[in-house]
Order: sequence, then C-alpha cells, then structure tokens
Amino acid sequence: MTVTGLAPVPAPDTAPARTTPYKVTGVRVLRSEWAKFWSLRSSWITLGVAVVLLILFGAIASYTYSPDAVGTNGPPGPGGGGDSDAVSLALTGVTFASLAIGVLGVLLSAGEYTTGMIRSTLAAVPRRLPVLWSKAAVIGPIALVLTTVGALAAFLLGAPGLDGESISLSLGDDGVLRSLAGAGVYLGLVAVFGVALGVLIRSSAGAIAALVGVLLILPGLASLLPDSWYDTLSPYFPSNAGSAVYALHQSSDALSPGAGLAVFAGWVALTLAGAAFRLVRTDV
Repeated sequence: MTVTGLAPVPAPDTAPARTTPYKVTGVRVLRSEWAKFWSLRSSWITLGVAVVLLILFGAIASYTYSPDAVGTNGPPGPGGGGDSDAVSLALTGVTFASLAIGVLGVLLSAGEYTTGMIRSTLAAVPRRLPVLWSKAAVIGPIALVLTTVGALAAFLLGAPGLDGESISLSLGDDGVLRSLAGAGVYLGLVAVFGVALGVLIRSSAGAIAALVGVLLILPGLASLLPDSWYDTLSPYFPSNAGSAVYALHQSSDALSPGAGLAVFAGWVALTLAGAAFRLVRTDV
C-alpha cells in the first residue's frame, strides 16, 4: 500500500498586526481641547450668559440714561469714571461678563482636576505644557469673538435709547470701534486668566475666589492704602488696567489703551508662567 504524503500546511501568520503610531503634536492637542470644550454643556451655558449679560446691561444702561442722574460720574463698573458716553454705557455689562468668562476659563482647566480627568489628559500628552497652551488658545479667541459681537450688539441696541442726547455716538465716530473691540480683547484675556488660575490653584472654588478677588475686591481693598500709594498703584491693578483697554476717553488717573493692554496682558502672562511651572514641576 502506497501512502501519499500530505502537503505541508503553511503556519498561520501569528505576527502582530502593525499599527501606525500617532505622534502627539500641538495641532492634535489643540483639536482635542477644541472638541472637549464644545462637548461640555457648561461651555455653551456660560458663554451664553456672558454675552447676554453684556448686551442686557448695556442696553438697559443706555435706555435708562438720564443726564441729571448720571452727571459726570459715569456708569457703574470698571472704566466708568469720567464723563458718560454712549460707549461707556454700552459696556456697563463688561464687569459682569468678565466674571462669567473668567469662571468658564477656570472650569475648563480646574474642572479636570476636580473630576480626575486630568490624569487621562496628561497620560495622553506627557509633555504637559501643550495642554495648557491649547486650553488658552481655544478659549481666548472664542471669548474674544463672541464678546466683541456682544459689545457691538449692546452699542447698536442702546443707540436708539440715546437718540437726541448729547452723548450719542455712531460706529463711525472716532474711537468707538476701537473701544468695542478693546472690550472683546479684555474679556478674551480674562478667559485665559481663568485658565491659568485653574491650573495654578487646581481647585474650581479656589480659582474662582481668586478671580473675583483680583478683578473686583483688590481695587477696593487698595483704597485703604495711603492716597499717594493708591494713586501710583491703582492704574496697574488688573481690572483697572483692563478697563483702560476699552475706555473711549483716557482719564487723568488711568493708563492709555495701549499701556493698559500691555499691563493686563503682563498679569495674564505672569499667571500663565506660574501655572506652567507648577504643571511641569509637580505631580498630577
């Protein structure tokens, strides 16, 4: 009997399939933070609140304006000193919008420490710093664009309420567009400031308290200083320097718009540097 040899059966390919490694790049981290930002319900709500406050308070201030009641004291809020004008009235809501935008920045960064999601984020981006830069790069332009639109809407909606008044202005008047855009720039920087405080303090409650203290409480406490000290230091406080950015007219005790922008941007950069140092040097 003849035994027919069996043809050898080829061994299955047991080698693991090759996967294409994805390199962590700044653009990919930015896209990740962009998707993360818009996936949060708090982002939509807080942005909406900030814009609504900006428009609502500006329109109300314009329609309730009375020369006899206001006089030369200006509207409430930062940058309200000096003679009232249509721009300062339209930007009455900047103070309230800055709190909402700053809180949003805090939640974007410190919120991850509260939920523990920061561990997954830093595991995906071991170099860490791109996470901070991407968060700031996402929220800053978004806040700038939306609040600039809000400031413009507040001015246009309030214009009919000032029709016939001596302080009435149009968009074509000198400095009006610069002031409205300056409000957006200031609020965009406030959003980045909130991100930096959130990473630096790593507690939502603590960072929000610090934000309120720096923007609102510090100028009031500084009034307890001797007058000579207060007059020298007051223009360089963050909120006072920021209000100079969007003021239509420069008062005698305030910085120019360019100097105010430089000073406030310096405060934001200093806080970002502190946040970056802690992010790199400490554990999660």
